[in-house]
Amino acid sequence: MRDQPIVLAAIIAAVVLYAVSWYAVRKLPTGWKIASRLGVLVLLLGALGGATVWYPPSRGQSAGKSAETAQPPVPTNRPTAPYASAPAPTPPAAPAPQASTSAPRPQITTLPPPMPKSVDTTPRGGELWDVVRVFFGTDRMRGPENKRLTYTSDRGGRLDLGRADVTVPKSHQVPNIERPFAIRVPFTSITLYEASEDPTKHFTIREMKGLTRDAFLDEVRARLAGSTTFKDRAVVFVHGYNTDFDFALYRTAQMAYDLKFDGAPFLYSWPSASGITGYVSDRDSAEQAEPFLRDFLNMVIRDTGAKNVSVIAHSMGNLPLLRVLRDIAPRLPEGVKVDQVILAAPDVDRVLFQQLAADITSVGRGVTLYASSKDRAMTAARLVTGGSPRAGDIPPDGPVIMAGMDTIDVSAVTMDSLTLGHSLYAERDTLITDIAALLQTGLRPPDRRMPALLRVDTPRGAYWRVP
Repeated sequence: MRDQPIVLAAIIAAVVLYAVSWYAVRKLPTGWKIASRLGVLVLLLGALGGATVWYPPSRGQSAGKSAETAQPPVPTNRPTAPYASAPAPTPPAAPAPQASTSAPRPQITTLPPPMPKSVDTTPRGGELWDVVRVFFGTDRMRGPENKRLTYTSDRGGRLDLGRADVTVPKSHQVPNIERPFAIRVPFTSITLYEASEDPTKHFTIREMKGLTRDAFLDEVRARLAGSTTFKDRAVVFVHGYNTDFDFALYRTAQMAYDLKFDGAPFLYSWPSASGITGYVSDRDSAEQAEPFLRDFLNMVIRDTGAKNVSVIAHSMGNLPLLRVLRDIAPRLPEGVKVDQVILAAPDVDRVLFQQLAADITSVGRGVTLYASSKDRAMTAARLVTGGSPRAGDIPPDGPVIMAGMDTIDVSAVTMDSLTLGHSLYAERDTLITDIAALLQTGLRPPDRRMPALLRVDTPRGAYWRVP
């Protein structure tokens, strides 16, 4: 009953928006008027019917996500994370999650060992949440600092460095990003309503601070000095399109937390427009970010003291990363290497991807491509680009297969019909566990670390499929 006023307000807002849009297109040709009005109607109905709602775990459900549509929770017995929490009176125990009734997922035999209970270089949170420190670089423009440092979707024309402390609730369910109840217009960045955030229930940004280069390196070195399981290791995440800065921080923190990664997690955030309607401008923004990403990645590899650096790119973030890796590969310092290159759902022209990937297969220990035949974001990208096949898609003739790169077809674990199925590398516990094993052990081929994978042999070579 408590949500009825919110739903009523959303309905009123939808009616008003539809009336305004009806009037706004009155002078268009008849065909365009009909199409425009139907399109607005579909979006508004989708906003009302597909709103993301959060309920506390005590009601038997896990939290949803904000920047992407919520998915059903995956019950899990989460190991102790490598992030510190301050002692406090023990709160009432939450009900244990119910066992999943779904079919068993492929099991991974090589798992990381138990993580240390705390890392002193991580700031302390409360008994009901942990804190993950994320180091970031960005060429976004700074926004107004009302309560904390913010970044917009505009281009800043320079490399900004800093760190953010992201809270993760102890009730977190792998691999969700718990955020407050929100009603959003699908396929846009328009928010009709969003409830207040609470660190005991949601991912929040506790503190964000810009740093000079020297201060940045000092804090990173301190973090690496406290690492144990992933000793002296760093992971750099480059997000895809339709991603605002805060959500990129949440995603990086979620992956580090769920991977139980006690090394140094880094985010590079280019100025995405944070809206599906900004696809073309996002592509331009991703490409113009290349010199800043190159400087950032060079600094992480050469100056932080990390002995092992892996990179994960998603969607449109693959294009600048591939070009930067190609450029810096011949100049990597002796004794420092790029360990794992993980390319998730690359929104890159298939032919261009093969050209760029051929130049980076010798950069580190291995390159892994996650692709899906059910990725509707890839389908949309193909339409926008005039039918050009994308590297993250799997057409009828099969996925991209290249020497020196392991291709894994993850179509079987794509999310349900309410999602775009585009961020499953970080949204499925099966793949999170595979990435953790890959980062820690580097075992190849993939079925050595995930025996349930099916090997598929083709005239072009072999790839692996999640059954």
